[in-house]
Amino acid sequence: MDQTARLRSGIKGLDQILAGGFLTGASYIIQGQPGAGKTILSNQIAFSHVAEGGRVLYVTLLSESHERLFQALEPLAFFDRSRLGAQITYISVFQTLRDEGLDAVVKLLRRETKRQDASLLIFDGLLNARDRADTDFDVKTFVAEVQGQAAFVGCTVLFLTSSSVTAISPEHTMVDGVLELTDTLAGVRTVRQIQVRKSRGSKALGGLHKFEIDDAGVTVYPRIETLSPPAGAAASRVEVRVPTGVAGLDRMLGGGLPKGSITLLAGPTGSGKTTLGLHFLSQAKEAEPGLHFGFFETPDRLRAKAAALGIRLAAQDSATLAIDRMPLVDNIVDKLAHQLLDRVCSLGVKRLFIDGLGGFERACVHRPRLVEFFANLMDQLRGSGVTTMATWEIREMVGSDVSAPAREISAILDNMILLRLFEEDHSLLRTVSVQKMRDSHFDPAVHATYIADKGLVIGEALGTRHAAPHPQPGEG
Repeated sequence: MDQTARLRSGIKGLDQILAGGFLTGASYIIQGQPGAGKTILSNQIAFSHVAEGGRVLYVTLLSESHERLFQALEPLAFFDRSRLGAQITYISVFQTLRDEGLDAVVKLLRRETKRQDASLLIFDGLLNARDRADTDFDVKTFVAEVQGQAAFVGCTVLFLTSSSVTAISPEHTMVDGVLELTDTLAGVRTVRQIQVRKSRGSKALGGLHKFEIDDAGVTVYPRIETLSPPAGAAASRVEVRVPTGVAGLDRMLGGGLPKGSITLLAGPTGSGKTTLGLHFLSQAKEAEPGLHFGFFETPDRLRAKAAALGIRLAAQDSATLAIDRMPLVDNIVDKLAHQLLDRVCSLGVKRLFIDGLGGFERACVHRPRLVEFFANLMDQLRGSGVTTMATWEIREMVGSDVSAPAREISAILDNMILLRLFEEDHSLLRTVSVQKMRDSHFDPAVHATYIADKGLVIGEALGTRHAAPHPQPGEG
């Protein structure tokens, strides 16, 4: 079913949602209110198509010159004036529709599609054509004739409309697919989403997917939950251990972290989470590159911090370690996840430190999906053979209460390490304990931690007055 020839949109993420692109010779409706992004989306598809050798006929119902449209598109990276009139032709059928009706428009499109040898026809103004029709049957006839003549020559058709095409709309039954763009407010943020409402003869990733428009045009971010694990994905390997960079902690963990596992470092500010993460990244090698993916500290500040603690990180210009900082401003949670996975893939990352998971939570406008989001993101990382440490900040500065980033988070994680602060004799005592290790034995004792000239040091086991409840070895 999905081996049929495809017309790729050229828009990152959209072809993934469409299982490879639009079916060649099929017809689609792209709907959305004014300002939703239809015109930019369709023009980006058009210019991408001609860049791959195709030819496009772009039909509008503008009563004035197309120059204003071109001026609006000029700042976008995909727009190329040299293509105009050569591989992509813009025509207006406003006067024809007004003076002669839908039949004359059909004839004009038939003539121009053949004359331009178009492989993609974009009709921007289905709502206007619908208003010109006398009956629903006239709308069906118009759509059927346009798509029929286009399909005969292998031309894919995109109808753009500002109206909401429902399952009972006459156009809906005629076309092969319907894509809907929405632009809504979530608090004070604008959220753009795209949904495949109909897909005949092809699979599609259902539900709502975020997208954004910037100087490059449209970028779509498929929901992480809809992605399949990488081919050949494997579970973490308990028998192969990855050192954390802190010898005392490795002893508590039975030799280190299981390769390909996910470990959560939970603790309040100042408990040593980032310091432990820097130790972990200090063990990165050229054959096993590391990545710091964070939201708070700049690369220069992190390197200065590591140097002050005696932690040796790979040189800034080496291929061994990359430090990425994501801004905490109007982020899209799926965008962050795709950026992370793209970096992991392109750099061949085997050691990953995420500082911290709260940055993803802040970017998520629909909090109930967090468990599924994190579960699939972790599966993607495991499938790529990445050993991951991630931090979560506990709100309580002093004490043993722990608040996880989402309900049922413990089922998603392989390992959990608690870094806590206790008040003792009018000073703060730092501690570390292993709360969970899946399918592994570990030291369940609470140990003191210290910051020395070589970074984090694990001290002696403390008495039960400091210890919080923990599972017995092998329970995780």
